[in-house]
Amino acid sequence: MKPIEGRYIMALLHKDRLLPIDGPTKEVARDLYDGIKDLPIISPHGHCDPSWFAFNNSFSDPVSLFVIPDHYVFRMLCSQGIGLDQLGVPCADGSKVEEDPRKIWRLFAENFFLLRATPSAMWLEHAFQEVFGIDDPLSKNNADEIYNHIDACLKRDEFRPRALFDQFNIETLATTEMALDDLGHHKTIEQSDWCGKVITTYRPDNVVDPDFDNFADNVMNFGELTGEDTADWIGYLNAHRIRRMYFKQVGGATASDHGHPSARTENLSTQVASQLFQKALKGTCTPKEADAFRGQMLTEMARMSIDDGLTLQIHAGSHRNHSKAILNKFGRDKGFDVPGKIEFVESLKPLLDAFGLEKDLRIILFMLDETTQSKELAPLAGVYPALRIGPPWWFYDSYEGMMRFRENITETAGFYNTVGFNDDTRAFCSIPARHDVARRVDAGYLAKLVAMGRLRLSEAHEVARDLSYELVKAAYSF
Repeated sequence: MKPIEGRYIMALLHKDRLLPIDGPTKEVARDLYDGIKDLPIISPHGHCDPSWFAFNNSFSDPVSLFVIPDHYVFRMLCSQGIGLDQLGVPCADGSKVEEDPRKIWRLFAENFFLLRATPSAMWLEHAFQEVFGIDDPLSKNNADEIYNHIDACLKRDEFRPRALFDQFNIETLATTEMALDDLGHHKTIEQSDWCGKVITTYRPDNVVDPDFDNFADNVMNFGELTGEDTADWIGYLNAHRIRRMYFKQVGGATASDHGHPSARTENLSTQVASQLFQKALKGTCTPKEADAFRGQMLTEMARMSIDDGLTLQIHAGSHRNHSKAILNKFGRDKGFDVPGKIEFVESLKPLLDAFGLEKDLRIILFMLDETTQSKELAPLAGVYPALRIGPPWWFYDSYEGMMRFRENITETAGFYNTVGFNDDTRAFCSIPARHDVARRVDAGYLAKLVAMGRLRLSEAHEVARDLSYELVKAAYSF
């Protein structure tokens, strides 16, 4: 920043953003960051649409790229009374929404100030500057000018999805598909002459969670896909094995992913598990029984991972779709998900008693209850060979969240029981921005350890590379 007429004017992106303020520590952080900033990006968990890369069609307009797919953005505007329909978010019930992208963009620009000091603002401005060459802050005064510029860029070949993928220096990007997905888009990518690596992830929530919409019908369709009798417990488990192998062979999957409200696990007998499964199919599970079934399936997935090598990801602790009105009108994943209180030590014990000492099993735990980091997750991952701690997720994908994570986790779990960073995004252009933030935070944290005499500079350089690149490759078998 430089003083002008008594004020401080900040460029769209400050070159030392998120680095330590202290001069000597900042210099070390700059050195560490310079060593990792250009490393390839590995995105092992996210929600980008594989059709982008299958068909390589141009993004239709700035709104479809920056606003409509990004619940991090539109939830903030919603909190100030701006309706999702005004922002063009499609309605599940078929209701009419605003379709004029320029009108939506103007509304977005007028309210961009709401994002000040949030991670979303930094991600968006990173994309504006680094991808589209924009150096003026977005506002209502320049909304049309910036819209026109981005729109013109999107019509050029170098802004198509595959070209951006290459420009972002993405080495591997994992999408997330439900168990019934035919992976047609991944087939198209594999059969194309493009060399970008886009793989899938096995996400079986729709055939594992008794509370999922149309669960029983989904399970029957699951049987039709696999040729197994999924009305039977053993047939149902076999269907999972078949489908997991399909995701590996057709979509290149190296991991499964499970979004559960709790971290509960069970290790029930075949008879008890079968009885619980039948209640789930009939829709007669109590809330506690539904949670027990999900818990049993986490243990079953771990058992299958030992056989097929898929890394097991557990995303626990989100109270999803908090607003029934929004869920009914717009569907799932529309910003109304809230972190909930969660417990890991006792919840994971059945799973860990069964498989926690397996050296070749990788179970990655993601949390939304920060109170568990130092008192539960770090001690667990710091001793069980099968466990790793996932990076700060969702609401804590931020400078403050990442820094708290390092401070809470490192003293007990170290660096090597973590798995680097993932961006978990639906907004494609935010991928390099998010990884850049993570690398800056880690550079700053490691610089502080160097300044305190807790790490040698040579060690800090090695750790920085591991956190940015090597650990994620190891955890996900890339």
